[in-house]
Amino acid sequence: MASNRPGTSQSSLNLKHESPSYSTHAGEAPPETHDAAPKGEVTAEGTKATKALLITSVFLCMFLVALDRTIISTAIPAISNEFSSLDDVGWYGSAYLLTCCTFQLLFGKIYTVFSARAVLLVSTLLFEVGSAICGAAPTSVAFIIGRAVCGVGAAGLFAGTIVCIVYIVPLHQRPKFQGMFGALFGIASIVGPLIGGAFTSHVTWRWCFYINLPIGGVAMVIIALFLKVPDRETTKLPLGKKMLQLDLLGTSIITPGVVCLLLALQWGGPTYPWNDGRIIALLTLAGVLLIAYVVVQATFTATATIPPRLVKQRSVISAFWATVCINSGNYIFIYFLPIWFQGVMGVSAVDSGIHLLPVMLATVFGSIFAGFLNSKVGYYTPLAIVGSCIAAIGAGLLTTLQVDTGSGKWIGYQILYGFGLGTSFQSPNLAVQAVLPQSDVPMGMAFMFFGQLIGSTVFVSVGQNVFSNQLVQRLSGFPGFNVGLVTSGGATELLDALPADVRGAALEAYNEALRVVFQVGLIVTCLAILGTSTLEWRSVKKPQAEKPAEAGGSVEEKKAGGETK
Repeated sequence: MASNRPGTSQSSLNLKHESPSYSTHAGEAPPETHDAAPKGEVTAEGTKATKALLITSVFLCMFLVALDRTIISTAIPAISNEFSSLDDVGWYGSAYLLTCCTFQLLFGKIYTVFSARAVLLVSTLLFEVGSAICGAAPTSVAFIIGRAVCGVGAAGLFAGTIVCIVYIVPLHQRPKFQGMFGALFGIASIVGPLIGGAFTSHVTWRWCFYINLPIGGVAMVIIALFLKVPDRETTKLPLGKKMLQLDLLGTSIITPGVVCLLLALQWGGPTYPWNDGRIIALLTLAGVLLIAYVVVQATFTATATIPPRLVKQRSVISAFWATVCINSGNYIFIYFLPIWFQGVMGVSAVDSGIHLLPVMLATVFGSIFAGFLNSKVGYYTPLAIVGSCIAAIGAGLLTTLQVDTGSGKWIGYQILYGFGLGTSFQSPNLAVQAVLPQSDVPMGMAFMFFGQLIGSTVFVSVGQNVFSNQLVQRLSGFPGFNVGLVTSGGATELLDALPADVRGAALEAYNEALRVVFQVGLIVTCLAILGTSTLEWRSVKKPQAEKPAEAGGSVEEKKAGGETK
């Protein structure tokens, strides 16, 4: 536990706790108290101001990542025009996604054996370097390299921001901050395209990336000066032993496996048919490597990136299931609703973004509401269940959209879905923090973020292929139908290519194809209820004692005072 010591810096926040150790008395280990994550007494005056600075810097880091995912959308046409690189456009997003996914699990392990402050600073620096490369890129290839470097930094920032919150904020206050994290992503989704469009139109698209440099620089200075994370046994190891703890074998297997999967999803359909030998080979190799990775994790448990004790914990596997399903459904609706607005309602790309504001704003409000309510009540499981059910109802209503659906309905359906999404999608992350020993939280959170990234990527690809197949199936009988426009053209081009007398029927077919895609989103959103309803009932308001995970076993729990149901 923390103690006041002579020589404590008066300008930094010192958060001390004892590393868990095993007791031989009665075969029990001393309990690790989750609520005590930042329980150390701070000797410096102005602790609240210091905490506020740290939390602000952490939020800035997360906002940079959230903004980076959306600000580029309106800049891509200008970038491709300057570089004359229309064929490379797909890689502007894929390069970022490839590195972010492949390094996500590794960073979860890195945070357990190296100084959290140092890793967070390096991650922020990588993100800054990648942004600088993108902003100054003389060629499309250089820009893609910059996006890849940004992805590595983002992987470290995803896990690092949560790790810092664990050390700065007590468990019972974390739901509020989790809610704010969710709101950040919602706000970034709203303002990102607007900022990107403003820079592209009035200055240059390069400022979409240069803007990260001063913001990230301020965050790095604050973190370097004020964040003091306590040493753990693993952080005191020599460098050679630390490297042995990083599961290099597992990483060398999962990295090409993820690359093969994402390349197959990127190329399958638009570039090569799904029955093409290259796509089949990539998917087969991805499956083989994934199986090999699971074998490595089960065999070398001491250094595993995803130790078996994590997936044996009920709430962790339930949270993983829930977060994959919630985010997969969300990405399907966020990706395809603008297509419905443009293709069926006939609005412009800008107006389709404005039409999406109801779901975005409802998600922001729901996330903040859930954060404060969970902090007040303590139990996060009830709201996770209710929120996922509301989201499923909203998703179901969105599948009923027709060509003549009025604005009152599509706005109301979005609000219902967005509010349910906002109230439920942070609960899995909170559950992982509540049930795992503090030393396992970085790996647990990396596991969650990995699931979010992979799930959303897979299901957007699934939705795209369902949409394309439905269009071909429903429009192939129409005169003048061109299969090539399904993959290379937009909704307007596709419908304009048909004779005027059949466009009404074609529009109905187009709407039905999108409804089938929305049904995919409905299915995965409903499946999220299975995950949220099997989360343990834990209260974040009272300290919970747990034994650290036994070697090769699951996390054991002490059921005290009705804290776990």
